[in-house]
Amino acid sequence: MTQNEQTLKQRHEKFIQTICANEIVYALEGEDGFATSYSNELVDEEDNPLDVLCFWSDKSLANACINAEWSGYQITVIPLAEFLENWCIGMSNDGLLVGTNFDRNLFGYEVDPLELLLEIIQELDETNKGVQLTHFEDLTVFEEHVRNAIEIEEE
Repeated sequence: MTQNEQTLKQRHEKFIQTICANEIVYALEGEDGFATSYSNELVDEEDNPLDVLCFWSDKSLANACINAEWSGYQITVIPLAEFLENWCIGMSNDGLLVGTNFDRNLFGYEVDPLELLLEIIQELDETNKGVQLTHFEDLTVFEEHVRNAIEIEEE
């Protein structure tokens, strides 16, 4: 792993720890929707880079990215439960990747939304932190749902 990859991974881990502790995720929203970038790693069937929807664990990190192509964007606060149940599931259904804690140069960690869900659930479990879900009885049931979805994707 190169130093740059290691830095991105560390920022991603900090993203997970912070959003689990604060139960808030930040996004940037503009006239055309939410802040997206193109994947540096993954492509679709036609060799086009996948879209990456970007999120931050800290308002100041999101604010630092309001420049260049995102200059007209505003910070949007997303409760963690909503991010888990609606955003990540929706991004998976739409074939999008999640970008975590991108910097002002649009470098950030890219992850599959369902894999991110499992990482977040693991962090919540390890820190004995519960989240009040709307569509699922508890995190255990939600985790089982996510794992089943991953199995279906892999078939």
